[in-house]
Amino acid sequence: MKHLLAALAVCLGLHASAHGAEPVKTLRYAFKVAETGFDPARLSDIYSRTLTSHIFESLYTYDPLARPTRIVPLIAAGEPEISADYKTFTVRVTPGIYFADDPAFKGRKREVTAQDFVYSVKRFADPATNSQGWSSYEDQGIVGLNELREQVLKTKKPFPYDTEIAGLKALDRYTLQIKTHEPRPRLVESILAGNDLYGAVAREVVEFYGDRIMEHPVGTGPFVLKEWRRSSQIVFERNPTYRERHYEATPAPGDKEAQAIYAKFKGRRIPMIDRVVVDIIVETQPRWLAFLNNEHDFIERMPEEFITQAAPGGKLAPNLAKRGMRAVFTLSPDVTLTCFNMDDPIVGGMAPAKIALRRAMSLAYDVNREIQLARRGQAIPAQAPSMPNTSGYDPAFKSEMGDYDPARAKALLDMYGYVDKDGDGWRDMPDGSPLVIVRNTEPNSLNRSIDELWDKALRAVGIRMEIKIQQWPENLKAVQAGNYQSWPVGSMASQPDGQGLLQRYYGPASGTANLTRFKDARFDALYERMQALPDGPERDALFKEAKRIAVAYMPYKVHVHRIVTDIEQPWMSGFYRPLFWQDFWQFVDIDPAKQPVR
Repeated sequence: MKHLLAALAVCLGLHASAHGAEPVKTLRYAFKVAETGFDPARLSDIYSRTLTSHIFESLYTYDPLARPTRIVPLIAAGEPEISADYKTFTVRVTPGIYFADDPAFKGRKREVTAQDFVYSVKRFADPATNSQGWSSYEDQGIVGLNELREQVLKTKKPFPYDTEIAGLKALDRYTLQIKTHEPRPRLVESILAGNDLYGAVAREVVEFYGDRIMEHPVGTGPFVLKEWRRSSQIVFERNPTYRERHYEATPAPGDKEAQAIYAKFKGRRIPMIDRVVVDIIVETQPRWLAFLNNEHDFIERMPEEFITQAAPGGKLAPNLAKRGMRAVFTLSPDVTLTCFNMDDPIVGGMAPAKIALRRAMSLAYDVNREIQLARRGQAIPAQAPSMPNTSGYDPAFKSEMGDYDPARAKALLDMYGYVDKDGDGWRDMPDGSPLVIVRNTEPNSLNRSIDELWDKALRAVGIRMEIKIQQWPENLKAVQAGNYQSWPVGSMASQPDGQGLLQRYYGPASGTANLTRFKDARFDALYERMQALPDGPERDALFKEAKRIAVAYMPYKVHVHRIVTDIEQPWMSGFYRPLFWQDFWQFVDIDPAKQPVR
């Protein structure tokens, strides 16, 4: 079927050319993990968010080429008005921006208004939505919003969307006002910038599709969903009613790569391509071969096991360079982690013996071997839950999290009674029950390599491990429900402020961003204090203290910050890896004249 669709796309392009029209410009590439759906309020995974970021639009967005990053208006008509105490934010919506045509609008053009953003925020607060992103709004302390949610939870009544609250109002058709209980200096980047989660959603669409809203995304963005075969292939087309918008950016003067992209595309109408086809290819070899065989125009996140063929020593391989390909290397603002369920009777809890077990497992695992063997050098060790290119990240910070010390691991286990009590060669729990670590994982080669490293590491200190293999969506559901013991996950920054990842340790975010359900009053107090402080030395000191708590209790074992290698075919141009945002399709171009016939 995939080859039939590819042939059809080529035929359509040739047919258009024969009649004097422009050929259909199609971007084809693959995800290594399946999507979960297209409703921003219910998403957390980066793969689904990449898709929604091209369908929906937020009030603000990021300059595609600026490094350091720069937030710019998208739907907003200019910069926000912010009170001196950082508690009142007023944003004007640009008139004349419309949602994509959809049956929910009954044949009418539907303009986006300030009220759409009020409604979209309330959807995150509605308990019935079961939003994975609610904690981001909860943290802001919008006047009346948390209280309204608590009222609904208490009364079990439907969420009163028409109830006006003091902190979230449409002052008129095009003016949105947000008020917070406490100062929120970074509110704009926290909940107003990011198409993937914070874009405008129309109430009519949600009510029209009901339980099927995950399948029917309707936004104001440059692309619309056309076909969806779950966990197989997703097809998007240019939004035919998208407004006139042109490529603008501010690349740094010394950034030659970004400067070259801007020189080529400055002033071009976007999007520049007509169609996007995303295949889901879990196994890395077929994904790599599809790219080499010209079936894909782009390979995102080059598979680690083929990096020595593609870009040895951080440089594009000569055979690929000869074909005209271009590589983009980025130290990603991300971190990979192993989550430990703090409610699990074996690995969870705050008792000294439980903390010792998690610390011992961390010390038994050699992150540098993971980097060398599984990731082929495409990462650097992580020392704490903070990410490159974000506030709070300190490349000089060193902690036990980065240590490999199996002797110390064994000593900790012995000290707290994790010894072999029945003579079978494996350590037992202090009460004599079996000690078995169950690791949920996904069926791909990278995970298999890392799972093997974990198994060998734990065997070396006498701990037995079992592997439970499921697809990503199934593992995510299990983790959100608290039905797991340990699970590897990657976390990517969605804003320049590093407090976002610390939400994974924040008690009130348990079950959403806080996948481990870690609860510590001292950490929560630090987190809340950081929210209200402007950037500066006082806040930096709190970042350091928060990292120390994270290391001491270890609800997550942090692994690495990844080096991402992306490669374009010679007929694709313009890709520059996003840092804190997901959308890029509108900023790339495809030259059909250079494409081979597929």
